[in-house]
Amino acid sequence: MSSLPPDTTFAVTGSTGRLGGRVARRLAAEGIAQTLVARDPARAPRLPGATAVPGAYGDHDDIVRALTGVDRVLMVSASETADRVDQHRAFVDAAVEAGAGHLVYVSFCGAAPDATFTLARDHWHTERHIRASGLPFTFLRDNLYADFMPGLVGADGVIRGPAGQGRAAVVAQDDIADAATTVLRHAPEHGGATYDLTGPQALTLDEIAAVLSAATGREITYRPETVEEAYRTRAPYGAPEWQLDAWVSTYTAVAAGELAEVTDCVTRLTGRPATPLGEVVRGGADD
Repeated sequence: MSSLPPDTTFAVTGSTGRLGGRVARRLAAEGIAQTLVARDPARAPRLPGATAVPGAYGDHDDIVRALTGVDRVLMVSASETADRVDQHRAFVDAAVEAGAGHLVYVSFCGAAPDATFTLARDHWHTERHIRASGLPFTFLRDNLYADFMPGLVGADGVIRGPAGQGRAAVVAQDDIADAATTVLRHAPEHGGATYDLTGPQALTLDEIAAVLSAATGREITYRPETVEEAYRTRAPYGAPEWQLDAWVSTYTAVAAGELAEVTDCVTRLTGRPATPLGEVVRGGADD
């Protein structure tokens, strides 16, 4: 791959979160200076060569200031809200006005206007807006995060959801971060590319439960629900309807087979195999 041109400038969003923070730490470890664009700069990680500046996605003026003259930008998708697509569009428009260069957007596997997973539709609309903006781009379409699989388990040791016997090729956040760092460092070689980032296997929720059991020593099982049951069991959380739809459709997307494809994109971008779920749960992957 080509070497990094001198004076190439980088900006990373989401550095206060798990994925953006991982990428920021990797860039810093490689001696790369970067701007950390954060809603609250005080919460951004303190890293050598990093400068934290304010910039919520909807704050046009802050984003223009933050991205003016920046060659390569990591755009981690915003927190899940009803207006997330509007926030994304505002960020992209501000990036264009700022004259920012290559935009690396963290999207989702199967992003499409009719995707079963409702939030994957948001990602498709964002991708479409980025394409129309004229910015050079790369899309990293992540599968479900392997790191979050333990969070599916209830207090009683049961994973519940309408996933049937569908499969998901869950992917480690460390693998995504390594891939994103590669793309940022060598952005011109990845212009216009879309990479579906997956783990090494597509697993049913029964198999995920078995992996979690083996890794934790706790008995964990999967109990399929109907869609109606899924809405009923999640209703007590008092979440808005769009959020309930997102929660339930995570599982129905698995049932529909929309997250089952295994790709070699992690290996192609990082030069090593994708990390198995068991290793992620046991803490074998880099944090």
